[in-house]
Amino acid sequence: MRRMIIDTDTAADDSFALLVGLLHPEAQLEAITIVSGNVDFDQQIQNALITVDAAGRGGEVPVHIGARVPMTRPWYAAQAHGDGKGNHDFPVPTQKASAERAADALVRIVDENPGQIDIVAIGPLTNIATAVLLDREFASKVRQLWVMGGCDNSVGNVSAAAEYNFFVDPEAADIVFRAGFDVTVVTWTLTLARALWDRDQLAEIAALGTPLSEFFTILDTPNLEFNEGVSILGSTHPDSLTAMLLVRPDLIRASSRKFVAIEHSSELTRGYSLFDDRPERNEPNATVIDDVDADGFYRAYLELLSGRK
Repeated sequence: MRRMIIDTDTAADDSFALLVGLLHPEAQLEAITIVSGNVDFDQQIQNALITVDAAGRGGEVPVHIGARVPMTRPWYAAQAHGDGKGNHDFPVPTQKASAERAADALVRIVDENPGQIDIVAIGPLTNIATAVLLDREFASKVRQLWVMGGCDNSVGNVSAAAEYNFFVDPEAADIVFRAGFDVTVVTWTLTLARALWDRDQLAEIAALGTPLSEFFTILDTPNLEFNEGVSILGSTHPDSLTAMLLVRPDLIRASSRKFVAIEHSSELTRGYSLFDDRPERNEPNATVIDDVDADGFYRAYLELLSGRK
């Protein structure tokens, strides 16, 4: 059992990652923290609460409001998600957001449970960096930090140089990767290779006919349509992959230790992530997932949506 906090800028695949935390038998989700990112901030809060309800866990897992803007920059919206909930009118969530701020909740929960809490960070790293600044020992008390971000020296998804999460708040990412976490990184590069689900796979999900598969299909449709418009033939699932690997490490086929650093001083290469595998040049500070069992990941998620545990 992995006790976790998911830090999210809740749009479609973020919601799918939340379902892993909410429903997987090897996950114990302690809290959800919301960070500025994909869509309008208040909509992100609602999307998280809608997802908690969809999982049948309303009122059981607190949702904490975090940073509404990056540390030093204006908000930069993603283009792929619509409103992050499939542009669908869901019932008003039964649960309300917690009054405790996200960074305070992160520090408190980890301080009360040193070495026991994993953090899955699937948005910009503003909340995590803020927690580091609040408590300089924070990183040493987190069991593992799992980050979805970066593009492993390849083309990004928001610029030629950068993946969205690091691009939005590169200053926060720089703080986090210097803080001393036991950090594992799942990249956009890996997503395109191993977490891209085509229309046949999505049809198999829809055919399950469960409330969860219907929820998935509603949320995923704008992502699929956007991707196909930019010649990505399927829907992408970096966030749910990150969450699933935490509870299913057997799906990891290869990983490597690398030095990871984030560019934050140049606008031309803003958010560029250096992945350096030369230990004689730079001491590694992160484990990077290089390959996973793509079909195993898809089948594990299919099982989650089927309602079988």
